[in-house]
Amino acid sequence: MRVLVTGAAGFIGFHLSELLLAEGHDVLGLDSHNDYYDPALKLAREARLLARTGYQNMRGKVEDPGLLTDLFSEFRPDAVIHLAAQAGVRYSIENPRAYVEANLQGTFELLEAARAHKPAHLLLASTSSVYGANTEMPYRETDKVDTQMSFYAATKKSNEAMAHSYAHLFDIPTTMFRFFTVYGPWGRPDMAPYLFTSAIFEGRPIKVFNHGDMQRDFTYVTDLVRAIRLLIDAAPECPAQASQIDEGDSLSPVAPWRVVNIGNGESVPLMEFIAAIECASNRKAEKNMMPMQPGDVPATWADTALLRKLTGYAPKTSVREGVKAYVDWYRSYYGIEG
Repeated sequence: MRVLVTGAAGFIGFHLSELLLAEGHDVLGLDSHNDYYDPALKLAREARLLARTGYQNMRGKVEDPGLLTDLFSEFRPDAVIHLAAQAGVRYSIENPRAYVEANLQGTFELLEAARAHKPAHLLLASTSSVYGANTEMPYRETDKVDTQMSFYAATKKSNEAMAHSYAHLFDIPTTMFRFFTVYGPWGRPDMAPYLFTSAIFEGRPIKVFNHGDMQRDFTYVTDLVRAIRLLIDAAPECPAQASQIDEGDSLSPVAPWRVVNIGNGESVPLMEFIAAIECASNRKAEKNMMPMQPGDVPATWADTALLRKLTGYAPKTSVREGVKAYVDWYRSYYGIEG
């Protein structure tokens, strides 16, 4: 296949591109290399991709008018995986304009490019944050999601609606992913695993929000990108009748559009996750218990039945196993001994 990956130098985009290249596919990676976090990490990821046969690299912002249309026209991708976005719940409170530009304008440019040069399958990243104030768990793709708690989540819910309209109007097979708390080697410095691990190794206290009374469906990154890869081959088709849609399937009755949870399928207490980092690093964390942060939610938990039905696959890496791999990478990347 010829695959366009936006956000290819990002955490998930890097791992997905490596997997696709290992299978022998041609990958065009687009990334803006913004300074939301240390650009050196993106450069290091990109260097590994550039060393692989079949990888082409492009710098640019998805929101730049016409850029994606030109890339679609020249590269003619069979599949497009749109991961480029401004991420982060808390940063969306500080700088919401960045989310309008990257997430709303950028996705609009992507959809216009797909309208002009339709790929066999268009796949876009959403987030578990769209479930917002929902309290019934595990979260199912067919749940009503109208109570987003952060502007970041609101832009991602908007992306789902935008993509549905284009899928309906222009018959573009489209799959949306709702990611659940992804972690692993090469992870972003603004995410909890990095913040906890760096503080523990540097002897600083870690901030534990909601006084530790939180749970997350922690999903190991290689499990997640394997699920994305399998979903590439499961392009949705618009049903002839709504009655043909199986119970529990989020397939639209009027478009070749579907949303799919990608999570580990279990909700793990935050304190258990921290204990796994302590074990892997052989150090105790000094914990600074804090109140809940604005825009955050106390728990997430994915129902992964639809993913299993479509692909036969379910993420399975345990927190203890995944955290050890992450801490081992952290030690190696930053040269920490002992």
